Amino acid sequence: MIDIHHHLLFGLDDGSKDIETSVAMAEMAAADGITHVVCTPHANAHYKFDPEVNRRKLVELEARVNGKITLGLGCDFHLSFENIDDALKNPTKYTINQKNYLLVEFADLSIPQQMSQVFHDFLVSGIQPIITHPERNLTIQKTPTRLDEWIAGGCVVQITAASLTGRFGKAAIEFAHRLLRQNKVHFLATDAHDLRSRPPKMKEAYDLVAKQYGAETAERLCVTNPGAAFRGEDFPPQPEVLSAEDSRKGFWSRLLRS
Repeated sequence: MIDIHHHLLFGLDDGSKDIETSVAMAEMAAADGITHVVCTPHANAHYKFDPEVNRRKLVELEARVNGKITLGLGCDFHLSFENIDDALKNPTKYTINQKNYLLVEFADLSIPQQMSQVFHDFLVSGIQPIITHPERNLTIQKTPTRLDEWIAGGCVVQITAASLTGRFGKAAIEFAHRLLRQNKVHFLATDAHDLRSRPPKMKEAYDLVAKQYGAETAERLCVTNPGAAFRGEDFPPQPEVLSAEDSRKGFWSRLLRS
């Protein structure tokens, strides 16, 4: 499995606090079956994003994990005016492995109306937006048609593995499954921050998806699509996005076959 959203680098944000924690998190991820991790420190008003500092910490961590897991660099990119302007001027500064995929995160309480134009501008500049954990965002839960618009415009979607296993509550579970039924999810990722409350584990969610939506779906969300993002490659063909009615028919069909 390939984890594209993981706060593994130490001393940069609200993720790992020191290198010992980072090493333990990497070892926990490897034991869970994760082979690759993209280290994604926040870039927001609270945490400065410095690519050179990030690279030095990555090299230090790689030496400590000694090949047990493959590490890459990215960013948990907050959609502020300053960040957006900088990313458009420096398209690979924040992207996964300085290729073309970018994790983007909304504020919890409001999303500016001009986001569709921002995503269009990103795509034109060669940046592929990955909308992170919409199932945990109250605004998107209340207005899911906005997410539909962004997907139709070319964005892709990452949900948090722990949302499927109950870490973020009932509303997140229900919305995550709604998106899965409608083929609106392209990645699972841990969004790991520590060893206990938000640990770097995906296997339980992988198995749940495989059981309810098929092994091909689990492989696509946890291996195939994340691998493309890690390498900066085009996506393979994806399943057709379904309407709510069609997704319900598909759900009952799978249930009756099981």
